[in-house]
Amino acid sequence: MLTDFLPKIGFLALALTSSALSCSDLQHPVEPSGPIGTQVWITNPGKTALLWKTNAETVSDLSGLPIITVDPATRFQSVTGFGYTLTGGSAQLLYQMDPEPRRKMLEELFGTGDPSIRVSYLRISLGASDLSESVFTYNDLPNGQTDESLQQFSLSKDTLALIPLLKEIRAINPSIPIMASPWTAPVWMKSNQQSVGGYLLPQYYPVYAQYFVKYLQAMQAAGIPVQAVTPQNEPNHGGNNPSMVMTATQQADFIKNHLGPAFQAAGLPVKIVIWDHNCDQPEFPLQILADPQAKSFVEGSAFHLYAGDISALSQVHQAHPDKKVYFTEQWTSSTGDFGQDLQWHVKNVMIGSMRNWSTVALEWNLANDPQFKPHTPGGCSQCKGALTIQGNEVERNVSYYIIAQFSKFIPPGSTRIASNLITQLPNVAFETPEGKIVLVVLNESSKTEKFSVQLPDKTIGTALSPGSVGAFVF
Repeated sequence: MLTDFLPKIGFLALALTSSALSCSDLQHPVEPSGPIGTQVWITNPGKTALLWKTNAETVSDLSGLPIITVDPATRFQSVTGFGYTLTGGSAQLLYQMDPEPRRKMLEELFGTGDPSIRVSYLRISLGASDLSESVFTYNDLPNGQTDESLQQFSLSKDTLALIPLLKEIRAINPSIPIMASPWTAPVWMKSNQQSVGGYLLPQYYPVYAQYFVKYLQAMQAAGIPVQAVTPQNEPNHGGNNPSMVMTATQQADFIKNHLGPAFQAAGLPVKIVIWDHNCDQPEFPLQILADPQAKSFVEGSAFHLYAGDISALSQVHQAHPDKKVYFTEQWTSSTGDFGQDLQWHVKNVMIGSMRNWSTVALEWNLANDPQFKPHTPGGCSQCKGALTIQGNEVERNVSYYIIAQFSKFIPPGSTRIASNLITQLPNVAFETPEGKIVLVVLNESSKTEKFSVQLPDKTIGTALSPGSVGAFVF
């Protein structure tokens, strides 16, 4: 009977109390007690369960429960990875840690054993982002000078922290894919000669394409292969520092006549991913993909969700099913509420992007200090990292758990499989390369929700407390 079942899963159905396990105890996965069964990993809004591992139990009487049916025979996209943007500021803070605490933190993020959360994808900035300590590109010149042969190109700023840190990450996970996105071209190539706003002058399209080539070759020489680039971060937002605007027509021209051919000529098998901005303007990537020449160089389209609806990813996928879609950025605020951010991001960024064909889901950004620095003058002063780092002390914030509830259990090469949606229980299911089934469920209601999960070979009954997210591993 269901009434017999509920006391056994009270740790799922009811909010855990701090007297049972303190938040500090739950910063890392906790081994379950009791008989081995279906594993469930829980994060709740009260932070009394943070990636908390326990066992779900099977009951015989499931009458009256809503059913989530998982169908491994109905298959969708393959997963490339889950992760973060490793901003220049994030790299700086991590690299300033003492070697042993840094090693342990990187193992926790990128390793494959416990307590690692198995982050499997990184995005970095090509030059400075607004969460770098200062504004820079790889070819900064005194006012009035140009360098069309790029003789003064240099990765020197990235050699201080980013590249050494990436080497340490790759020593832990040599296969982690890296995407690079520029916030601006060198200002001497721009219409307004400034780091904020302006557009790339057409006469510098060939030079800027070679700038990308030099960057990718220099990173490869430094031991950091980059698998994908976007031509411009947030091309319709010219108010950030740094930033640059780029219309769809301009981006198509740059890709088909300059960037794509430059990659081909240099023998660079690097993927070009367009757009890299909000879900409210799917017409931007659709316009580029409607150009056969540009499309031939494009691997997919990337999205953020500061505006629009996550279903925009499906709109672009349905128009061009031969091209991938990515979700590459969403921030959590310094003024945000843990439970509200957990629920919104899990529902929209994670479950939402995956149910709309995304191969990647990334949060922004990996780390900041207690004052939400470093950032450029005018850069984001409220962006809250997955980690808050002060010296060797690390606090794990909400986006750490948003990503961990997926990255820890769903490795690259997993395939999204069918699962039906139930009111108040958004969910998404995957089959891993090892043949495990992973179902991530969010309870977005204000009360405990009881439900059953039906797979081809078993059915279990379970429950989630209000606002909690659970990763069920079968």
